[in-house]
Amino acid sequence: MVLGVSHAPLPCAVLSPYAKSRIPNALTVSRVALAGVFFAVLSLPAPGLPPSWSLWAGAAIFVLAALTDALDGRLARKWNVVSRFGRILDPFADKVLVLGAFVMLAGPAFARPGADGPTMLSGVAPWMTVVILARELLVTSLRGLAEGQGADFSALKAGKLKMIVQSAAIPIILVLLALSAGDPGVPLVRANAWVAWAVTAVTAWSAVPYVMKARRVRG
Repeated sequence: MVLGVSHAPLPCAVLSPYAKSRIPNALTVSRVALAGVFFAVLSLPAPGLPPSWSLWAGAAIFVLAALTDALDGRLARKWNVVSRFGRILDPFADKVLVLGAFVMLAGPAFARPGADGPTMLSGVAPWMTVVILARELLVTSLRGLAEGQGADFSALKAGKLKMIVQSAAIPIILVLLALSAGDPGVPLVRANAWVAWAVTAVTAWSAVPYVMKARRVRG
């Protein structure tokens, strides 16, 4: 042994094949559980806006859940333990977490009544959530059609970029709300509208490469 160089095995090297086959799916299941906790924290009754601590907690929980999304697939591919269960549950967990978050942000808990109508403190208007949901339904339908014909319809770079932007936008909106104490006159709240518009535009644009790919698949 070379002096000063340790040859101790890495922790993952001592994991049994059984453990390696279970860890990625366990991370995916934990994301569904974290999504439930996230929704519960942001659903706490409060006049006009969830309490500040729940906004901070929601942002932290969402980031933790997003990290499991980055980790489970990577470990499954690295250890060659990709399973049918994981292939089905992983996109389901992603959609429950992200779409559920946008539904919450467009809900009445984040609306402040005003003389000219309610102000969405989150910046997320209900129609934006409809656009985001429609994009997911469209791509999921195209994927099902293509794979039913035996074609490869794996995720594209546009889809991965969309997921990164969505995963960043949601905690940013919550943190800005916590820092502004929900005051509509604070610039941080107005910044949420820019964040919401940006993530909606990226989400809608990300469907275009999938539509083009589906057209090529059909010939």
